[in-house]
Amino acid sequence: MLLKEIIDIIESVAPRRQQEGWDNSGLQVGDSNRDIHSVLLSVDVSEAVVAEAIRVGCDLIVSHHPLLFHGLKHVTGSTPQERCVAAAILHDIAIYSSHTSMDKALRGVSGRMAVELGLKDIRILVPDAGDAQVGLGVIGMLPQPMLWSGWLRHVQQVFGADYVRYTEPTKPTIQCVALCGGAGAEFLPNAIEAGADTYLSADMKYHDMQAAAGQIMAVDIDHWVSEHFTRDIFAELLQGKVDVRVAETDASPIHVL
Repeated sequence: MLLKEIIDIIESVAPRRQQEGWDNSGLQVGDSNRDIHSVLLSVDVSEAVVAEAIRVGCDLIVSHHPLLFHGLKHVTGSTPQERCVAAAILHDIAIYSSHTSMDKALRGVSGRMAVELGLKDIRILVPDAGDAQVGLGVIGMLPQPMLWSGWLRHVQQVFGADYVRYTEPTKPTIQCVALCGGAGAEFLPNAIEAGADTYLSADMKYHDMQAAAGQIMAVDIDHWVSEHFTRDIFAELLQGKVDVRVAETDASPIHVL
């Protein structure tokens, strides 16, 4: 397939125009008119992921997090980003990223988290103005209430999380769940206002969770872990159209002792 045809498939679910203003979703490296035979899927574009693409012969990396957030002033190999760009160009590997454009799609990152957790009646938590189908975070219902301790074990099992941080539960059972993939602490007030029993996200600081205490059970997991199902979204969109594989070297940069 042409690279631009692959981009069209991804953007049929997550249009680039809906990304946040600070973001840099889209084609990072490469020519959109080139042929693509094999795609490597990842959350991050790291040196290890680029090296894997070279090793297994993939000519496109599709990632969630963009390799480049700011313009490069030079490519001298002095930073990991520069080395990734240089290696990709040298080995003719294109890189495309779908970040907040995929975050804001109902069938995107947060929506997929909700599906994996078994939520029903899923809707956007913080919709964009004028469009209830686009926005950040989602809210939904578990089919049956769960004891809060069972809910935490469920989260850990579904995401394969090394750790789960949480505040004191405000009620014995959990049924209404709000969540946001990645760094979503800013939407804790939205989850509280929506009447959720718990709010699941990543990168929540001490004072974020302190402010939530007594109002909602805040649950925090690793950023990468919260978003790794994004690779499954990409795979399902592209399966049968081009050869796809999930990067074995793609993993959270955070280790827990």
